[in-house]
Amino acid sequence: MEIFHISAECYPVAKVGGLADVVGALPKYQNKAGHKVRVVIPCYDTKFRKENVFENVYSGNVLIGNFNYSFNVLKETTDKLGFELYLIDIPELFERKDVYGYTDDIERFLSFQIATLDWVLSRNKIPDVINCHDHHTGLIPFMMLYANKYQKLKETPSIITIHNGLYQGQFGFDKMNYLPEFDRSHTSILEWDNCINSLAVGIKCAWAVTTVSPNYLNEINYSANGLESLFNSVRYKSRGILNGIDIEVWNPKTDEMLAKNYSIKDLVKGKQANKEKLCSQFNLDPSKPLFSFIGRLFDEKGGDLLPKASEIALTDNKEAINILILGSGNPNIEKELTHLQSVYNGNFNVFIGYNEELAHLIYAGADFILMPSRVEPCGLNQMYSLRYGTIPIVRRTGGLKDTVIDFGDDGNGICHDQASVEDICYSIQRAVNLYKDKTHLNKIRKIGMSTDHSWERVCQEYLDVYNLIINKI
Repeated sequence: MEIFHISAECYPVAKVGGLADVVGALPKYQNKAGHKVRVVIPCYDTKFRKENVFENVYSGNVLIGNFNYSFNVLKETTDKLGFELYLIDIPELFERKDVYGYTDDIERFLSFQIATLDWVLSRNKIPDVINCHDHHTGLIPFMMLYANKYQKLKETPSIITIHNGLYQGQFGFDKMNYLPEFDRSHTSILEWDNCINSLAVGIKCAWAVTTVSPNYLNEINYSANGLESLFNSVRYKSRGILNGIDIEVWNPKTDEMLAKNYSIKDLVKGKQANKEKLCSQFNLDPSKPLFSFIGRLFDEKGGDLLPKASEIALTDNKEAINILILGSGNPNIEKELTHLQSVYNGNFNVFIGYNEELAHLIYAGADFILMPSRVEPCGLNQMYSLRYGTIPIVRRTGGLKDTVIDFGDDGNGICHDQASVEDICYSIQRAVNLYKDKTHLNKIRKIGMSTDHSWERVCQEYLDVYNLIINKI
C-alpha cells in the first residue's frame, strides 16, 4: 500500500522530541515490509536541509486569510533515510531556527497542512492511507472530509497518532476563515471548549486513533487536558501501540558516537570505557555510580524535581554518587541545576542544551537513567537505556509502565509510583545498593539489553490498523 506520514518533525531532519524519532523510524520499517512510504514535514532551516540535495516536484500557493504564501514541495533525491522524504517549503513561515515557539505557529502549521493536501490532490494516485501525527496535522482529516476542494480525498482513510495529548493546537473562531471553504453545517466538528481544537478535530474525523503506548490510551480516558470525554467516545476506533526504537541507529555494537563499542558479551568493559570518557569530560569520578537525566527540563518530565532530588541524594550519599544532567527548558530549573554545579563540584554536572553525540555517550556510559515523568505517553529514553545496558529509574506512568518492570519483580529497571522528590531519592538509594552487587547489577543490565523493542513488531501493528480501516471502505 501507499502510506503518507505527515508530521511536524522527523529525525534526523528536524527533531525536538520523541515524535521525530518515531517518524524517522516507523516509515523505514514499513518500507522494508514492502510498502511505498512517503514522509512530509515542513522545510525548516536545518543542517540536514543545507547538506542534502532536493528537487522541486510541485509548486503552489496557500491563502491564509489575507496572506498568500507560495510554496514548493522538495523531494530528497537519494531516499537515504529509507523512505521518500518531502519538505513543504514556505520560506516566510518555516525558514527559521526553531521548529516551534512562534506567535504565528497556527498560521505556520495550517499552511503546511493545506499545502500538503494541495500537493497530494495534484498527484495522479490517491494514497491508500494518510497517517497524521499530533495536533500540527490534526485538521487534515477534517479538510479531507469536508473541504470542497479535497472531495477526491473524502474516501481516503486517515489515522491520527497521538504522541502527546497535552498539546492540542487551539485557536479562536476568528481564524476559521483560514481554512479552505467547507460546508458550514459541519462547523460544530471544529469546536471544543469554545475554540477550534486541532487535536480534537483530528480525533473526531480520523478513521482511527492510535496512541504511542497501551497504558497511555488508558490514561487519557481520565487525564487528557480536557479531552477525556472525547477519548472515551472514540475508544471503539482507538488502539495503543507501543513505540519501538531504531535498533540500527541505537546499537552499542556499531554506534560511531561512542568511545568504545560493545555488545552484551563485553558490556562491563564497554560501558566502563564510555563511562571513563564521559566522566573525564565532566570532571566526575568513574568509580562511582553515575545517574543521568536526558530530556526537557519541564514539569511534565519531572524536571522541576531534579534540583532538590539531586541535592538530597548527593548529601545523603556523602559524595558516593555522581549525577549528570543533559537538557534545557524552564530557565528557573536550569538556574537551580547550574547552581548545584558549583556546590557539588566533582559529583554533579549539567549540560544546558541538547547534543546528540553526548546523549549517545550518556546512554552508554551512565549506570542509571532518571525518568521521573508526570506524563510520558511512551518514552524512548528508557528503551535506549535498556539497549545500552543502562538501568532506567522510572515513574510508573504511560509507556514507562509498559516497558520497565522493577528488578524486585525480576525486571529490567527500578520503578516508583509518585512524581516526588522522596520517591526519586528512595529509588536512587535502591540503585546505590544495587550498584554494590555487581553480579545482580550485570544480570539486570543483560535483561535490559535482551529486551526486544525493535520496530518490526510495531510496524506490523500499524499495518494491521491500516488494513482494518481500508477494508471498511
